[in-house]
Amino acid sequence: MSVGRLGLRLLIGGLFVGHGTQKLFGWFGGPGRAGTEGMMEALEMRPAKVHATLAGVTETAGGALLAAGLATPVAASALTGVMTTAIRKVHLPNGPWSANGGWEYNAVLIGAVTALAETGPGDLSLDSLLGIERRGPAVALAALATGVATSFLTMAVAGRGRPGVTSGPSAPPEGTAGDPTTAGA
Repeated sequence: MSVGRLGLRLLIGGLFVGHGTQKLFGWFGGPGRAGTEGMMEALEMRPAKVHATLAGVTETAGGALLAAGLATPVAASALTGVMTTAIRKVHLPNGPWSANGGWEYNAVLIGAVTALAETGPGDLSLDSLLGIERRGPAVALAALATGVATSFLTMAVAGRGRPGVTSGPSAPPEGTAGDPTTAGA
């Protein structure tokens, strides 16, 4: 399973690096910082510049750590946090199915990184090479809980800067079925 876990880490981690660099630098057809700031403002994640940078850095660094198999539980927690926020701020109102802009893909990613936190990154990882691999059900549950809690905390802090107080997830900006980062928000 070391090869399977390596492949999973490289695939998911690499895609997160790509997604984060879309936000930060506009690579791979992404919106860059200005577009991501606009998306964060539309999602009422204020200050938008800070949240745009944090989202891009978290996805890029979390993806790189996951791909390398370094600090795997930390990577899983970080990626769970951004995916939980995406579900709550963008995808939840659309139901579960990705075809309708729903949250199924985000949930699968959360499940996959949680599974990697439980099983460990495998022998072909920096965690293993350095002798710092942490794994098991408690580690996986801690990574999952930390990621979800961080999302809730992030959204609570972001909500302080918005005019008026609303409860529950915000509807995604108009015309942003799926990921608003790549849908032109």
